[in-house]
Amino acid sequence: MVQSKAQTVKEYLAELPPDRRKEIETVRTVILANLPKGYEECMSYGMIGYVIPLSRYPETYNKQPLAIAALAAQKNYMSVYLMCVYGEKQYMDWFKKSFEASGKKLDMGKSCVRFKKSDDLPLDVIGEAIAKVSVENYIKFYEKVQNQQAARKARK
Repeated sequence: MVQSKAQTVKEYLAELPPDRRKEIETVRTVILANLPKGYEECMSYGMIGYVIPLSRYPETYNKQPLAIAALAAQKNYMSVYLMCVYGEKQYMDWFKKSFEASGKKLDMGKSCVRFKKSDDLPLDVIGEAIAKVSVENYIKFYEKVQNQQAARKARK
């Protein structure tokens, strides 16, 4: 499965094979246990998303809720997308150092941490990464990035 058409998280989980469902549910449990107040779980872009709802912050560049994280079963692996560490050097440095200290091998793109089993992840580090970024701080970061982009465009 690359992108699901499921409308709810329950439907998404139900369409996964049992072995992959178990792995996704394990990571999902960690995310939900550490998700700061104000974020919501939903389906977003065919994945399980963890977002600031539009009712809280509607002024996004693409009119979609701001996502702190996402969880997906891809064709050959599973992914946890950690937008909470992407783009913020101090968080990314902390995350990579903590992941390495766990003794597990990090397979990461820009924000995408790929895994085949939840045992491939230091779940405590994933949980801590999620817990580190409050809704207020994520909005401040988003607005800082948007202002920087607007300033770059204005200079051109």
